[in-house]
Amino acid sequence: MSKTVLKVFLADDDSDDRTFFSDALREIPIQTKISEFNNGVDLMASLLADDTQKPDVIFLDLKMPMMDGFECLADIRDLEKYADTPVIIYSTSYHPKEITRLNEMGASLYLHKPSSYNQLKTLLHKCLRYVDNSEYSKPEKEFVISI
Repeated sequence: MSKTVLKVFLADDDSDDRTFFSDALREIPIQTKISEFNNGVDLMASLLADDTQKPDVIFLDLKMPMMDGFECLADIRDLEKYADTPVIIYSTSYHPKEITRLNEMGASLYLHKPSSYNQLKTLLHKCLRYVDNSEYSKPEKEFVISI
């Protein structure tokens, strides 16, 4: 693994989902430091702040109030500083047209929220293995990560 500690940003309006995610993240064999955001507006405010350390990966819920995942992704990709930062969509929604649109918009991966804790740990580990190398590259054929 190339990085000592991966900086992970998570934007999700559901506090239970954030807790589930954070707990699972602590149990995988990749060291991480997570910053959680209740919505896309707070995430973007942090990304635009001068003192924010650039995250290694951003997990972005699709269905959030005020600013949804589509809007956040578009804004993130418009910022030169974050043009190469992996953005992984993390959602219960699973609509092929939306997934295709997200891929075209520059999302790195689409993680379909699993129903079990063990599945989440497995999927997070898989996603972070893509990110935890010196030069991130999107998998050739795999965009949707699910069980």
